[in-house]
Amino acid sequence: MATRNPNIPAGAIPVTIRNPQGGMPARTTQPEGPPQQQSGYQTLPTSTAAPTPSNQPPVYYDGRTANGGVTLPASSPPRNMQNPDVLTQSYLLQQQFIQQQIRAQQQLQQQSSAMRIISAANPAANSQNTPPPIRSTSTQVPLNSGRQYQASLLTDSGSETDSTVFDDMTHGGNASSAMSSGSTDVGSADSDMDEANKEGLKKSFPSKSRALVDLPTEERGKTRPWQGNTKLVMSVLSEMWLVHILFIFGGTYLMTFQLPQSYTDSELWNVSCWWKIAWLFPMPYTLICLFGLALPFRTTKFINREGEAKARRLDNLYVLTVTKGSNREAVYRSWNAHRHLERLHPCIRVHVLTDEPYYFENINCYTCPRGFNAPNALYKARALEWYRQTMRYTEHDWVLHLDEESVVDDETIRRILDFIWYEPEYWWGQGPIFYNQWAYWKNWVFTVADGLRVGDDLSRFQLQYTYFHRPIFGAHGSFLLVNGLVENTVTWDLGSLTEDYQFAVKAWSQGFLCGKICGIVREQSPSRFMDFLKQRRRWYVGIRRLPLVLPRIWAFFWTLGIICLYGTIASVVLGFFIPLGTPRWFGLLKDVTFITFVYLYLLGIFIQDLDRGVNPLLMLIRLPMTFFIQFIAVVMECSAVMYALLIPPKGFEVIKK
Repeated sequence: MATRNPNIPAGAIPVTIRNPQGGMPARTTQPEGPPQQQSGYQTLPTSTAAPTPSNQPPVYYDGRTANGGVTLPASSPPRNMQNPDVLTQSYLLQQQFIQQQIRAQQQLQQQSSAMRIISAANPAANSQNTPPPIRSTSTQVPLNSGRQYQASLLTDSGSETDSTVFDDMTHGGNASSAMSSGSTDVGSADSDMDEANKEGLKKSFPSKSRALVDLPTEERGKTRPWQGNTKLVMSVLSEMWLVHILFIFGGTYLMTFQLPQSYTDSELWNVSCWWKIAWLFPMPYTLICLFGLALPFRTTKFINREGEAKARRLDNLYVLTVTKGSNREAVYRSWNAHRHLERLHPCIRVHVLTDEPYYFENINCYTCPRGFNAPNALYKARALEWYRQTMRYTEHDWVLHLDEESVVDDETIRRILDFIWYEPEYWWGQGPIFYNQWAYWKNWVFTVADGLRVGDDLSRFQLQYTYFHRPIFGAHGSFLLVNGLVENTVTWDLGSLTEDYQFAVKAWSQGFLCGKICGIVREQSPSRFMDFLKQRRRWYVGIRRLPLVLPRIWAFFWTLGIICLYGTIASVVLGFFIPLGTPRWFGLLKDVTFITFVYLYLLGIFIQDLDRGVNPLLMLIRLPMTFFIQFIAVVMECSAVMYALLIPPKGFEVIKK
């Protein structure tokens, strides 16, 4: 009898999903295809085990390329690796296993397109003078000591899809696709659209993965944009908590006791306090952020994985970019930035999810059909629900949700894998989002306005994911890493403009804990004022409409920001007519609120500049600029709330990026 994972909440029930595209339902019995004894395969476990901590990364490259330009694994492990005897023995087993596969596959007669697919997906087999393609089963290929990868990594399928590359192309019985051809002739007769037309199928998902297809030489420079400095930023943040305390409390002391502000010690209350009380309305928010800044920013810097007992099993990591489809340039930018990730580890799948009628050629595009019906889900949530049912997740699958302009770098992917393998008590997680990937500082006001969001991630949300492990303050829709069991238990059939927040709260109610990912996802700020207003309006209205207590509390505090703005204006105007001093205790509370709020802007800009590698002198110049521009940004934030109250959105609005 199988033992239940003790970390799985009692309310979580694995769900068996039938493929809406006509494929077979998720199975737990024997796989499709011929019996294993007919193929001559040795039966091995079906999981993709995590590598041992001392032997990362999992694949060694030596610079050789296959016919399609795909980098081949090294003919032997690097000499400087530890335990050479064990590695050599494992390597010999690998070669013996591959030879068995080659002898078995010579009996199969497959189409020429399937042979090209295998040349890119299995470069190790390619070294044997391009043998016929391998028919994958539920076995594993041992690559090196302590690591085993599924032979089914040759497909781009969900973890419960047992078909082979040849099955995916001929029978069409599975919802997902095989890996791409090594050829760059992506517009040939067997391209995605041509295959769909040949078979008379409605195009909803790619017939083969395009991630490993090498681009022409003149286009290769566009595939790897700026990658950021994730290691440096995480190291600095792990030591900055003391700087936060000194800056906030030191600045508060200077404002309250050193700067002339007409504070009085002779009275505790006067008439002016009635309109000045609006200064204190943001105080609940700033105190939460202050606690988040004062507590250490936990990273993996001092964590030693060597003594870990067992890593969590991982079959598939879907890097999923979700888009409506109208911002084609942003989608292709993200795809070019992510396509190489499938080379980092065999479990990684890079997909793009969109709504019909939008479909993107030559990328792994999954299109939610118009006819798909989810009783409650709308817009983005509806597409995510279709994708969930199509991919048929298990608890060994993970999905990294990204927006269309989001970019994740290699270092963050490695940290995500560490989170999955070595944080078994957490079933979903998030990390900070920066807004310095595209058009950074092109518009000063929008850049500074989003600096507050970065400071919010590094304070309030760091408190949530590092210490509370529950979505008390909500969740972002991007950089959302979710386990397949959580997706199947909660589902995306929710019906909200802020489906990410509702999903997180529902997962909490089911007993799933969340954790912090010590990585960075980079996006871009809005480019137009109306886009800025619409973006904030959707967040505000979506949170306020959720039928839950906590979201309504945070929406209420968000609304109080308008009163704080009006109170500040009133205090300045009335101060000329009623020159009354402010009690010092009252001024102290106001000053700590003001300093913390301004510091969030300064911190957000400083960290993004550090990540961007900005000249230190320019970084120092931008800090006082940020101090003055943030006053304009505050007025814009309040204008967005007033816009939401006066003209609520009628649907899900996608802004131009």
